[in-house]
Amino acid sequence: MSHARAGTDRREPQSHHRQQRGEPVAEIVPASPPDLWSISETAAFLRVPVGTLYQWRHRRTGPRAFKVGRHLRYKPSEVRAWLDDQAA
Repeated sequence: MSHARAGTDRREPQSHHRQQRGEPVAEIVPASPPDLWSISETAAFLRVPVGTLYQWRHRRTGPRAFKVGRHLRYKPSEVRAWLDDQAA
C-alpha cells in the first residue's frame, strides 16, 4: 500500500517534445553572464547585516539594487563606487 502525499511526486515533468536521434541538444547560455551580487554577497562585501541593505534600499541611501524576478541584485562596480562616494 502506497501512502504518497500530494505534491511529493519526484518524477521529472514529461516533455511534449521528444528529441530525435542525432538532433543536437540546444543549451541556453547567456553570451556573457552579468557579474551581479546577491544581497548576501553585497552585505558580506560591505560587512553590514542584510537587514541594513534592506533599510538603505527603503530609504534610498544605499547602493543601487536591481530586481531580477523577486531577488535583489547589485553590480559590484556600482557598490564599489557607492562605497568610494561614502568616504568622500
